[in-house]
Amino acid sequence: MRFFVGLILLSAFLQACSKSSEFQSKNPNAAFFYPADTVPKIYLYRDVAHGLEEEFHRIYTLRDKEGAHIIVERYASDGRILEAMNYNVDSLNVQDQMIVDRFQKKEKAILYKTDLFPMDLKKKTWFASKFHGVVDSTLILEEIKRSYLKTKEVEFMDEKAEALVFDQEMKLTVLNPFTKKEDAQSAHATTYFAKGYGLVEWHNASKSVHFRLEQILSQQDWVKIIAR
Repeated sequence: MRFFVGLILLSAFLQACSKSSEFQSKNPNAAFFYPADTVPKIYLYRDVAHGLEEEFHRIYTLRDKEGAHIIVERYASDGRILEAMNYNVDSLNVQDQMIVDRFQKKEKAILYKTDLFPMDLKKKTWFASKFHGVVDSTLILEEIKRSYLKTKEVEFMDEKAEALVFDQEMKLTVLNPFTKKEDAQSAHATTYFAKGYGLVEWHNASKSVHFRLEQILSQQDWVKIIAR
């Protein structure tokens, strides 16, 4: 854990010391996505349905030879990284996805569809990727489709902001390439992307799972939490 924390602090220092740059997106809905900033911010989401379950998203922007990217890393409440998504700033399409299994083994997923945040609210987005399952002989096809529902004012962190509301259809298909068997499971969720913040809330139909943005942490404050 100390080594992991040290790497995070080093990464934050290098990013904070980099030259400040203006990151402009061509996506007309970019104001509702995560703000582009080289200084990492950590979003703490809490499951308001149960109170104890937390999830952290570490968000930062970098520029390389392929352009500018917004990185969204997803962490469990105990500090384990679960996934990282690399969004191209110009379009906000997904450029890379990294999956981390329960053994902390990292894998770059194969992307088939990269449209996850909408360029046009009248069109349904479609994201699809494939990666190894928990059993070595299986593969998982992940599909996420979002449809715009409405724009409304939402409340979080004692703030109010205009938000895009989406119906999100998620489908996971477990594939066994040897037996040719498939097992698919689907679910729906409602997601809220607030202007100036990005994702601030998501829940299932019954709200038995209901996460809401509770706090935005600095790199240093988050490290203190996960190092306990």
